[in-house]
Amino acid sequence: MGKEQAFAEVVELISASRTRAFQAVNSALIELYWALGAMLSRRIASAEWGAGVVDELAAFIAATYPGIRGFTRRNLLRMRQFYDTYAQDAIVTTLLTQLPWSHHLLILSQSKRPEEREFYIRLAIREGWSFRELERQYKTAFFERTILNPPIVSAVMTQLHPGALDIFKDAYSLEFLGLPAEHREADLHRGLVHKLKDFLIELGRDFCFAGSEFPLQVGNRDFALDLLFFHRGLNCLVAIELKVGRFEPEYLGKLDFYLEALDRDVRKPHEQPSLGVLLCASKDDEVVEFALSRSLSPALIAQYTTQLPDKALLQAKLHEFYLQGAVGEDEAL
Repeated sequence: MGKEQAFAEVVELISASRTRAFQAVNSALIELYWALGAMLSRRIASAEWGAGVVDELAAFIAATYPGIRGFTRRNLLRMRQFYDTYAQDAIVTTLLTQLPWSHHLLILSQSKRPEEREFYIRLAIREGWSFRELERQYKTAFFERTILNPPIVSAVMTQLHPGALDIFKDAYSLEFLGLPAEHREADLHRGLVHKLKDFLIELGRDFCFAGSEFPLQVGNRDFALDLLFFHRGLNCLVAIELKVGRFEPEYLGKLDFYLEALDRDVRKPHEQPSLGVLLCASKDDEVVEFALSRSLSPALIAQYTTQLPDKALLQAKLHEFYLQGAVGEDEAL
């Protein structure tokens, strides 16, 4: 073993130890806040303590531990809210210690429904989002978009990659590129490569960048695939073709061609069949469904936006969606 490799292993051990230590401290802190929240909830609910007692408690903690922070009246009441919100949800409570307190405060303040809170808790844990990344997902109305517009995929995609529906989106928010409404495909392509870290966060965990304008040779001709990724969870190559206009059915033929070339000449024996994503500026879902219905390739068509979505409008549509669901259940009964 070379000296540099040995040094790298030492650094990796230190990093892993620091991560475990942070996780242990965070778990202990969340458990403390939960216990305090439970105590406050019980005593205030039983009228044993009035609202003014919380002020006295905050002052007492500050006098007892002058250097300690985080136990102001406001934060103590947040701990009570934290407990009251999740006390009856046994499934979610098992996940709470896996996120920092700042994440929980954001989820509590921004989420309007229990299922929305659970959605962001689970995804923040799975994707390892930082506070800023979680905040951005709220700004892009990720929950509303997911519920209202699940991705439409080919039947072959469902058969070969059943987990893909939990990984891919119907629409991707690329507001971080700063592109104007009118832009060229080259501008989109260049922006995604330049802001690759942001694009990888938007795509989701386990995506690894494999190449831009990835060369493919078929016969005596050379072709270039816009973007190529590898997904560790699905164990397959992911081809992404970019279109700055609306989706047209003929685009699917070119993507099929690229997937065949990848599977014949690039895919390794232990990997699953490659899948493809057509990322377009707009699409008609009925046209997409027709185009994919007889596709023999694992593919999906998604659209991208260069501006943050109108979250208020999406929330109104989601409210209407839930109302329709409630009416449907009542009629079924």
